[in-house]
Amino acid sequence: MHAKVVELVGESERNWRDAIQQAVTEASREIDNITGVEIYNLTANVQNGKLVNYRANVKIAYANNPTLS
Repeated sequence: MHAKVVELVGESERNWRDAIQQAVTEASREIDNITGVEIYNLTANVQNGKLVNYRANVKIAYANNPTLS
């Protein structure tokens, strides 16, 4: 089995976990057979001393599907 990887940025106003899920949800709209996710960067904006607008840079791996080449 061969795997391919796409990189996405997920965003959320709630937390990093939700930002990661947003990226996976977005990817799953066009990609079948997602097998894993690597989170390699977490960032957030700060307003009035509080974290807001969470971002997660992720790499999403999926099984090679010849129809998506």
